[in-house]
Amino acid sequence: MTLRSLTIAPLTRDAFAPFGQVIEASDAAQHFTINDGNTERYHDLAHIEPGPQGKTIVSIFRGLPRNLPFEISMMERHPLASQAFMPLSSRPYLVVVAAAGEAPTVEQLHVFLCQGRQGVNYAAGVWHHPLLALEATSDFLVIDRSGPGHNCDIATLTPGGLIGPLP
Repeated sequence: MTLRSLTIAPLTRDAFAPFGQVIEASDAAQHFTINDGNTERYHDLAHIEPGPQGKTIVSIFRGLPRNLPFEISMMERHPLASQAFMPLSSRPYLVVVAAAGEAPTVEQLHVFLCQGRQGVNYAAGVWHHPLLALEATSDFLVIDRSGPGHNCDIATLTPGGLIGPLP
């Protein structure tokens, strides 16, 4: 089996739109001044979906860095709710996604290089690879769902895809 080489693209709102939202303080986001002019509010950046009978929770995930090249051999999805990741360590990281629906093939994967100021919110059902920190151990603020029901599906990719090196 030969691994397919995956192309890494920069994370942009338009490119990521089929999979969820990019969370970042940019001029493209709705923003306005609050608190007597001392604070700029970047408003409604992600559509958090707690799903049926779920509650929204906030956690911190600490990811160990991945060495590149790295093989993508599995993907996961959360069919009941969205899942948002916001880096706290200001380091770049990778996201690998595929459209919601049937388990993806390696040809359906999209890889994005996220800057340390950009977060992502995966829409419910979107396939994604677990956390891919780069450079050093990195913390992420995670907003997702807790509650009853099956909310994690795993798909194995055979053959997988190979990421790296960075552009």
